[in-house]
Amino acid sequence: MTEGKPAKSARVSTGSPGLDSVLRGGLPPNRVYLLEGAPGSGKTTLALRYLLDGVGKGERVLYVTLSETAEELQAVAESHGWGLEGVDLFELASANEVLGEGREQSVLHSWELELGGTVRLIQEKVDEVQPTRIVFDSLSEMRLLAQDPLRYRRQVLALKQFFAGRNITVVLVDDLTGENGQRDAHLHSLCHGVITLERLTLEFGPARRRLQVQKLRGVNFVAGFHDFTIQEGGLEVYPRLIAAEHHAPFAGDPTPSGVPELDRLLAGGPLRGTTTLVTGPAGAGKTTLTLQYVYAACERGESAALFEFDERIGTLLVRAAAMGVDLQKHIDSGALTISQIDPAEVSPGQFAWMIRREVTERSVRMVVIDSLSGYVAAMPQEQQLILQVHELLSYLNQQGLVTFLINPQSGLVGSMATGLLNISYVADAVVLIRFFEAEGRVRKAISVIKNRGGAHEDTIRELRIDSGGIRIGEPLTNFRGVMTGTPEYAGEPHPLMEPRVVES
Repeated sequence: MTEGKPAKSARVSTGSPGLDSVLRGGLPPNRVYLLEGAPGSGKTTLALRYLLDGVGKGERVLYVTLSETAEELQAVAESHGWGLEGVDLFELASANEVLGEGREQSVLHSWELELGGTVRLIQEKVDEVQPTRIVFDSLSEMRLLAQDPLRYRRQVLALKQFFAGRNITVVLVDDLTGENGQRDAHLHSLCHGVITLERLTLEFGPARRRLQVQKLRGVNFVAGFHDFTIQEGGLEVYPRLIAAEHHAPFAGDPTPSGVPELDRLLAGGPLRGTTTLVTGPAGAGKTTLTLQYVYAACERGESAALFEFDERIGTLLVRAAAMGVDLQKHIDSGALTISQIDPAEVSPGQFAWMIRREVTERSVRMVVIDSLSGYVAAMPQEQQLILQVHELLSYLNQQGLVTFLINPQSGLVGSMATGLLNISYVADAVVLIRFFEAEGRVRKAISVIKNRGGAHEDTIRELRIDSGGIRIGEPLTNFRGVMTGTPEYAGEPHPLMEPRVVES
């Protein structure tokens, strides 16, 4: 390699680690790229962050703004805590220096003088600054100056040819305000790569944003849509999760709960690298049962993460303490994190990225999602929900984690249904909890419906949760129809468990 020349594999960072990951390392240098999106989608923020990344690396950078003033750009930068020191600016107002008042007396149309003079000033500024990165914001102003589509496209092509061979990585910004808001296919063909930003307004909650790389020549980028948010500091991009790219070796050994009778239901406990679906009506004890596994994992010195959509964290901790499970000490030690998720504020891609961060940064061995109904609220489109859940669970399974999904069912007794169509197929094991009535009391029954990871009990046992913790009773052999909620007694009297009183 010749000294002073970049390696062929060198990439130019966009300033957004998530977008660089989507691009498999960043942008190939010395090419022209198109950044397009409707107003408000985040183009200016991303463009500024791209240039400031170059400033941080000691590069000369140039921002050509034909639509915003320097004061407006400064305001955008200040909102993110940035300064524009080191960024050279060219404003459209500078064209007055070459146009002058005499342009109206020319035999040429004024727009021909304006466009030609502006482009010439831009070229002079480039020769003066000699930047390695340029942002051209925006092409809609050039369309207005050109007034003719053919002339406009010729000018864009001329700009591309001007930048060629100058070791400059150029980002052209287009706000899609021309040609009825349609994407310019001619621009797409001229540019080496195209990144599209979108802003979606939902019926409830804040706007959602996503991006996709339309093309990037010579790079096997991550295709599809990727959620992102605009936060202080720039764009936070959440690359689409591809489970097949994240496999790690692990041993699929059982994970005990600390309650021997409960562990026997799943032949020792859920296996590592599997997903267990705990389902049943509200108040049946699904979350409490899962917390027993979380507590046991933390007691063994493992890290766990619980993502709570429904219940408030304070209520959860109080309820756990009432049954003798002290989660607070493990939160204080850092072994357990409980994240309160607002489904109206968090996009599915962002949620998946939160889980990935727990796995990569904290090396958690157990993840609990409580509940899937909250996940549905985060993504109303059911087909996408199934695909996202499947990919997320595949990722966790390939990392060797034990995953619990809590799925509430509608109704309390009798026939119950889930609001999630065919969600049970994504789980390796399914634990069902039901209410039933016997001897004038409301009781609970627990059973394992399936366990792909190995053997499991096929009995139906009574479940009791009280101040003494979780207790699993003997098989309910003298009842028929327990799972329907309306059992029939058959046989000799059966000793059902009574509440256990634990002295304080």
